[in-house]
Amino acid sequence: MATTSTAHDERAYIDGQWESGDGVIEVNDLAEGGVFARITATSPLQAEAALDAAEGAQPSMAASTIPERVAWLEAIAAGLRDRKDELADVIVREAGKPIASARGEVESAAERFERAVEEARGLKGEFRPGTTAGHEGWEAITKPEPRGTVLCITPYNYPLSTTALQVAPALAAGNSVVLKPASKTPVSAAILTDVIAATDVPAGGFNFVPGHASTIGDVLAGSDQIDAIAMTGSSGAGEHVARQSGIVNLHMELGGNAPAVVFPDADLDAAAAACAKGGLKYAGQRCSAVSRVLVHESIHDDLVERIESEMDAYPTGDLFEEETALGPLISDEQADWVEELVTDATDRGGEIVRGGGRDGQFVEPTLLGGVPETARLVTEEQFGPVIPVTTFADEDHAIEIANGTDLALDGCVFTTEYDRALRVAERIDAGAVRINGAPSHGLGDIPFGGNEDSGIGREGIGTSIEGFIRYKSIVL
Repeated sequence: MATTSTAHDERAYIDGQWESGDGVIEVNDLAEGGVFARITATSPLQAEAALDAAEGAQPSMAASTIPERVAWLEAIAAGLRDRKDELADVIVREAGKPIASARGEVESAAERFERAVEEARGLKGEFRPGTTAGHEGWEAITKPEPRGTVLCITPYNYPLSTTALQVAPALAAGNSVVLKPASKTPVSAAILTDVIAATDVPAGGFNFVPGHASTIGDVLAGSDQIDAIAMTGSSGAGEHVARQSGIVNLHMELGGNAPAVVFPDADLDAAAAACAKGGLKYAGQRCSAVSRVLVHESIHDDLVERIESEMDAYPTGDLFEEETALGPLISDEQADWVEELVTDATDRGGEIVRGGGRDGQFVEPTLLGGVPETARLVTEEQFGPVIPVTTFADEDHAIEIANGTDLALDGCVFTTEYDRALRVAERIDAGAVRINGAPSHGLGDIPFGGNEDSGIGREGIGTSIEGFIRYKSIVL
C-alpha cells in the first residue's frame, strides 16, 4: 500500500551550502502519476562554483586520516538506514521500482558504504630497498594519495546504489566529489547529500549538482579541475563524456546486451528461471540484464515453453504492493524504443509468444521465439522487459552471434559440461560471464565493467578505490 508522499523541493549543495538555481526539474511520480518533486536545475555558473569548491577542498580531503574517512563512511551508512522508508518511497516514485526492490536498493547502498570502510582500512604504501646494480643504497617509500576531484555521473535505474558504488570509494580514497545525478531520478541522491552534509566531510569535499546534461554536462566533464570521472550510463553518453574530458582517469560502465547461451545438456528449468529473472527484473532496465537468449536449435521450443511458464512469477500491479514485480519504464520515449525493437523483430519473422502490448510507459513482459539473429533486438541494447529467443546450430555459431555486437558488458552460459562452460565463457567477449546463472555482481566485491563500447576500466568497491588513487614514490 502506498505511503503518503512527502513533498520534495530539493536544492543543489555547493561548498557546504544548499543553493537554489534559476531553473527547476520536475520529477514525475511513476507510481501514482503527477509530479512529486521539484529540484534545482543547476546553472553552468553553479557547476563551475562546485568545481572550484571541490578543488579548494582537496588539501583538506587529502590530509584526512583513514580513521576520519571511516567515520564518514560509517555515518553515511547509518544515515541511509535511518531514512530507509523515505528513500524506498522516493525510489518507487522516481524510478518506478517495486517497493520490495526499492528497499533492497537502500540496503545495498548502505552496505556499499560499509564495504568501503573495509577497503579504506587496507590502504597502505610500501617500503622498497634498492635491488639493482648501482642503486644498492637506495630506499623508497610508495604511498597512495587521492587523485583530487572525482566527477560522479550516475544513472536513473539504480539512483542510490550505483551512486554509492561511485561516491563511497571516492571518499574512502580521500578525493573531493562532484555528484551529477540523472535528471529523471535526482531525489534519492539529494537525500544522500543531506546525509553526507550531516557528517564531518569538509566543506567543498562533497558537492551535489542536479541538472540537465545538455546544460551542465560539458561544463563538468570538460573541466581541467576534474581528475577522474566515474560514470554509469549509455554508450553514446559515455563516448560524449570521454571526448569532452581531458587527461583524466576514466571509470565508465556503459551499455550492455548480455547473451544467455543455452546448450542442450543444460538444466533447462534452471536456465529458463535465470533467463526470466535476468530479462524481467526492473522491467529489463539494467545494463546487466539478459537481453537475448541464444539456444541450440534442437531445444528452442522446449526452452521457450519453460521461460513462458517462469514469467508467471513476475506479476504487475501497484508498485507499493509487496508482490508486484514489474512496473513501468522510465519514460514514454523508452517505451517507444522498446516497442520499435519488438516491431522490427516480428517484421523479420519473430513470433510473440507472450505479451507484446503497451499502455503508456508500461510495456507488457514479452517473450518472442524464433527471432532471427539479424533482428535489432539481438544486436542493440533494449532496456525493456522483452526476452527474444534466437537459435544457433553449434558452439562456433553461438559465439558468432554472442559477439556480433559492439556491446560487451556481460554474458552467461548454461551447460553441465565443465570444459564447455569454461571454453565458452572465455570465448564470449564480455567483461564478465556467469556460468549457469544470470549475470550478477553483488555489492562490488567482484570487478565489474565492459569491453568495446560497454566501458572503460572496472568498478567495484576495492577496484574503484584503486582507480581513484595514485601512488607517489619517495626515494631516499
